[in-house]
Amino acid sequence: MARLGVEEGALLADCAAAVREVAGESGDRLLHWDLHYDNVLGAEREPWLVIDPKPLVGDPGFELFPALVNRWNPDPVEIRWRFDLLTERLGLDRGRAVAWTLGRVLQNGVWGVEEGASALDAGQVVVAQVLLAG
Repeated sequence: MARLGVEEGALLADCAAAVREVAGESGDRLLHWDLHYDNVLGAEREPWLVIDPKPLVGDPGFELFPALVNRWNPDPVEIRWRFDLLTERLGLDRGRAVAWTLGRVLQNGVWGVEEGASALDAGQVVVAQVLLAG
């Protein structure tokens, strides 16, 4: 199994700490869990059709991560703006959304290590750093 550097390990530990804060109230909404741009199609019966769900019950904040990393420049200012816009428009508690988004970084990081990665995805690192900074 691959090992991450000290800084990346510490980042994942911070993500895990954030998730621990909200894990007792994990949410009760049906989530898509694989909601990214390749799974949103133009359609005739509706303007948009979302495909390939991986149903999961949880907090809506868990769904924000793809909108922060898919096809976007990992500029910290842009990430913060996009995250704040999403939480505001969706009426989400920002703190909970931060924690669940960090949970996605943690999940992806653990998966990467299990698959042999020796480093975290750079864009995901930036997302975590921005959200951890407040």
